[in-house]
Amino acid sequence: MLRHLVLTATASLAVLGAAIPAAGAAPLPLLTAPDKLTVIVSETGNTRTDGRYELECGPAGGTHPSAQAACDRLDQLGREGQDPFAPVPADQMCTEQMGGPATARITGTWQGRSVDATFSRANGCEISRWQTMEPVLPNTRS
Repeated sequence: MLRHLVLTATASLAVLGAAIPAAGAAPLPLLTAPDKLTVIVSETGNTRTDGRYELECGPAGGTHPSAQAACDRLDQLGREGQDPFAPVPADQMCTEQMGGPATARITGTWQGRSVDATFSRANGCEISRWQTMEPVLPNTRS
């Protein structure tokens, strides 16, 4: 019985040793699902940018007209520790300026979490937030 336990323990350690990368070896990449977002844009004043787009990142694809640039921007914001989908804080002071009637909604998944965010150009904070998301959202400046 003791011999059986020793052999089982030795075999288990050998299997674990083979599964763990050696010191200095590159870690195995984690498998993550690609980011998939639906972007709906309206009232930009440009019928070529209004519409519904599918955006996939990792690799870039979908029907978004600038998929690679949009994915690159989202990656950049993520590396900077920003949440590109976070709303403007309720207590934030914003300039009272109107950037136009454009609106957008982005739903889907990004970095493994659900996204449901709305965007507008109703004041200075919202305009800045929209511009931060370009080219995920279209440039609405003339």
